Amino acid sequence: MQNPIQSFYNWYRQTLRHPKYRWLIIGGTLLYLLSPIDISPDFIPIIGWIDDGVVATLLVSELSSLLLARLGHRKDTVANSEEVVEVSAEPVRDGQI
Repeated sequence: MQNPIQSFYNWYRQTLRHPKYRWLIIGGTLLYLLSPIDISPDFIPIIGWIDDGVVATLLVSELSSLLLARLGHRKDTVANSEEVVEVSAEPVRDGQI
């Protein structure tokens, strides 16, 4: 059995990678960061900011890995779909089209 922190991380990562729930997780994370109700209250210096920092770091790291994966996939798709088009051209003389 995994510890609760590893379980939460795995759940968060898998849910964020699922397109159906992605915006729900992003919105919930932003709501958690803006809300004064936390696991450790923000009015306690340093300790109150640690959970917000961990959650914000988790969100940014997962979104950046998703973005990098998507950009890499797009680059591979464009590179694989390049086709060679042969064009034969003849010079155009004055008055002829």
